[in-house]
Amino acid sequence: MDTPKSSKLEIIIPAFRGHSQNFLMVLDGISEKDALKRIEGRTNHIIWMVGNFLDMRYAMGSVLGLNEEFEFKDFFFQGKALDENLEYPSLQQLKDSFHKISPLVYQKLLEASDDDLAKDFPMGMNIEFFPETVLNFVGMCIGREDYLCGQIGLMRRILNYEGMKYDFDESMKY
Repeated sequence: MDTPKSSKLEIIIPAFRGHSQNFLMVLDGISEKDALKRIEGRTNHIIWMVGNFLDMRYAMGSVLGLNEEFEFKDFFFQGKALDENLEYPSLQQLKDSFHKISPLVYQKLLEASDDDLAKDFPMGMNIEFFPETVLNFVGMCIGREDYLCGQIGLMRRILNYEGMKYDFDESMKY
């Protein structure tokens, strides 16, 4: 395993890499058509979930100093609500974006120092037990990624796909 500059990220690094793997495995075999299906008009579709996952990756990158902009941010920025009147990007376009941003964010995570992680990052939460720092924002993004992979996994089953297979690709280094 790669060793981060900051020991504070020793739990984040395997989580990030695990989420990268889970993201690809949970999407394996999902058709473009099914990726746009909603359940009883009440759920987000998989495309929206994938876009929100990517919005988290780009947000982490931004807070860590990357200047990469998510080309589809107008659809997904900060959990923007699903709009059925929009023509969303394809699942393949979003996967391509995932492969673009993920290695860059991963490298930034490895390079982040304790001082970088301790910097204030105002989120407007104003919760006493939650210091608004870069480290805690990264943790929130990791938590959101976990949630979204679970949501996509549930959608897989609802749409009659097999459960996710855990065929990890150890050659993928992000």
